Amino acid sequence: MSISGRGLSAQPALHVLRKVADAYAALKSYVRAGNLGSQGSKRRMRASASPIRFRVGAAQPFDDRCLSWQMSAATVSIWTISGRLKRIAFAGHPEQLDLLARYRRGESDLLCQNGAWYLIATCEVPEVEENSRPDGFVGVDVGIVNIAATSTGRRHSGRRLNRECEHDRKLRCRLQQKGTKSAKRRAKRLAGRQARRTRDINHKISKCIVAEAQRTGRGIALEDLTGIRERVRLKKPQRVTLHSWAFRQLGQFIVYKARRAGVPVVYVDPAHTSQECSRCHHIDKRNRPSQAVFHCRSCGFVEHADLNASHNIAARGWCVWARGAKSVVPSLSSRLRA
Repeated sequence: MSISGRGLSAQPALHVLRKVADAYAALKSYVRAGNLGSQGSKRRMRASASPIRFRVGAAQPFDDRCLSWQMSAATVSIWTISGRLKRIAFAGHPEQLDLLARYRRGESDLLCQNGAWYLIATCEVPEVEENSRPDGFVGVDVGIVNIAATSTGRRHSGRRLNRECEHDRKLRCRLQQKGTKSAKRRAKRLAGRQARRTRDINHKISKCIVAEAQRTGRGIALEDLTGIRERVRLKKPQRVTLHSWAFRQLGQFIVYKARRAGVPVVYVDPAHTSQECSRCHHIDKRNRPSQAVFHCRSCGFVEHADLNASHNIAARGWCVWARGAKSVVPSLSSRLRA
């Protein structure tokens, strides 16, 4: 049956064609990049031979012709197959609604998730002018026991969250062993709850770090943790905890919040930051007698291990910034080390 035979007018029909074309273009790029396996692999052959299917509750794009916003009344008018629905109320955080009213651009996506309907809108927020003369850097050391420790002396503990994640993992294992439909549904809800909890914690921590750097006129120094899961060698119980925490997500939240606040961000080499003394810069594995304690074998300096690492990251951040300072304002390409 043709698209017009399904009751779609011209504009929604174009959206259908564009969405299908984009899906096949994405599949082609994944195959070309080798993300679906090597040539001749079962996964690649299965993906290439099967037609793309779209979930019933998947996000649907709407442009301003199919969906209009009435910001003063906090309502939307949206096109459907059964006709246009008008004066549908929407709600959101006051800060988000203010951004929506001032900076919304382009299409909006309608998404049904767990029985609730969400409108996802794109906002083009202008960046604040970056602080070109930071008064030092706030070093951020990420970990498992302490999710983040900053060189200003603040630690964001992850003990309670780790206990909750461990409880959820054990419950999910029992549900997977049970294998019934109800057990699978419950396991899916648990996975979603853990992801939301992690995202919420990362948002709160990143907001606190960026606010502290902005208030003190400093930049933020982060470790370049690319490939950390492949490099780090841990015991089996520790591996589960490492792979379950979203370090990359926390870094992304810090970066985009810093750009909105005009706070410069640099990446540093993470090698030996936990074994180096922030006072005399002596590096020795024996400087870490335990997970939480740093005791320098050379000068005798004693500090919490995560705080000591954050001081090293802050110092390296300043060095990276200084090396990129060809003029008053360092170039972005020379400051950020990917």
